[in-house]
Amino acid sequence: MTTTQPKPTTTDAGIPVESDEHSLTVGADGPILLQDHYVIEQMANFNRERVPERQPHAKGGGAFGRFEVTGDVSAYTKAAVFQPGTTTEMVARFSTVAGEHGSPDTWRDPRGFALKFYTSEGNYDMVGNNTPVFFIRDPMKFQHFIRSQKRRADNNLRDHDMQWDFWTLSPESAHQVTYLMGDRGIPRTWRHMNGYSSHTYMWVNSYGEKVWVKYHFITSQGVDYLPQAEADALAGSDGDFHTRDLWAAINRGEHPSWTLKVQIMPFEDAKTYRFNPFDMTKVWPHADYPLLEVGRMTLDHNPTDYHSQIEQLAVEPSNLVPGIGPSPDKMLLGRMFSYPDAHRARIGVNYNQLPVNAPVSPPHNYSTAGRMRYRYATDPVYAPNSKGGPQADVARYGEPAGWHSDGEMVHAAQTLHDDDDDWGQAGTLVREVLDDAARDRLVSNIVGHLLDGVTEPVLKRAYEYWTNVDKDLGQDIEDGVRAGQS
Repeated sequence: MTTTQPKPTTTDAGIPVESDEHSLTVGADGPILLQDHYVIEQMANFNRERVPERQPHAKGGGAFGRFEVTGDVSAYTKAAVFQPGTTTEMVARFSTVAGEHGSPDTWRDPRGFALKFYTSEGNYDMVGNNTPVFFIRDPMKFQHFIRSQKRRADNNLRDHDMQWDFWTLSPESAHQVTYLMGDRGIPRTWRHMNGYSSHTYMWVNSYGEKVWVKYHFITSQGVDYLPQAEADALAGSDGDFHTRDLWAAINRGEHPSWTLKVQIMPFEDAKTYRFNPFDMTKVWPHADYPLLEVGRMTLDHNPTDYHSQIEQLAVEPSNLVPGIGPSPDKMLLGRMFSYPDAHRARIGVNYNQLPVNAPVSPPHNYSTAGRMRYRYATDPVYAPNSKGGPQADVARYGEPAGWHSDGEMVHAAQTLHDDDDDWGQAGTLVREVLDDAARDRLVSNIVGHLLDGVTEPVLKRAYEYWTNVDKDLGQDIEDGVRAGQS
């Protein structure tokens, strides 16, 4: 019979230590000695082992897997990750938006759907949600939106009144709030929700031809939700329900998967389309731009160190590989700055050197120094140079994907297209997508939320808000709140 000898405990410098249990003292009952560097290292590391939590999307979990191309979209993009027959390793992180790191998984909230693909041309990242739209269309309002969903300054409590105060003063939020207050506001598990880019991106093929694209990750497990009462019970009995479910499913060999489908809009259509195609509060109806299959994402192995591989995972929409570019979506352009800036502040300037964030294609650039840098910098450390340093290759990769823009410098909303308004698509969702049972649940969820501390001036705006979405819906909500107040 063979026995495995345990490995000796060491300091972080690899030096063997004498005890796992007892500090070095003067006699068994004497004072601890300063030269016990191991106990000092243990206590000092413990005091510093938490990086600051994310501002939004603090609570979440994820897993690793692969993306396999099953369709042929090479006519639309030259991106290596989407070429026929390609398989790419990747990682996914799912999250709530407003909750803190220790908050329950089953609060009513959008779910983040963040992906990192380790492609042969560098990391391609996508940040999305389980809904195809968002609350706002301009990054100027993003900070304020998040603060309205967090905690008050005076009592440190979350407050429905400030949430509805913000929403009802921001009519562009109606489409997303309709999703949030409906069944998709609390998915049954992360495995049972779709993921969407929400943003519009640009694809460029090998001939330089451009199209606009939206991504849809359709769950193979089927979309399912938690009723409010069940979600509330789980919040008290198992606050990590979604995290536990994903981990356990993968451990059982039940590997969740999603089929990636895209909507393609010809480049010139954007100028005259009836909705602004770059407005993050709008969808493109599938009748206008049907879904095309691209491939399948499968998550098949769990992290081995949650902190290193999930908590320090840094996904950023500025990571765009050749063949994929941004659109004039204002929220996307704002996020291309804010996400990497948040990672630098939260994790450190060299966050891309962490294994979970490092590309499989070795980086070649002139970055050097900074805290926690361990990738060697080599001379020359400047450009241009005549010493053999890396050089940009425009002939090989082309200029970045772009578009033409001109006009006066203004602070203004995006230009309205023919059918643009803040209420129409939300009303279509209520009247044409939801069945009677789903609509009843929507009313019940909204009424319950409004009865929880929302003040009368804000309530009045909430009735008007929902009446603008749908007259009957607005009346049902007002009647339900009035009945609940009596």
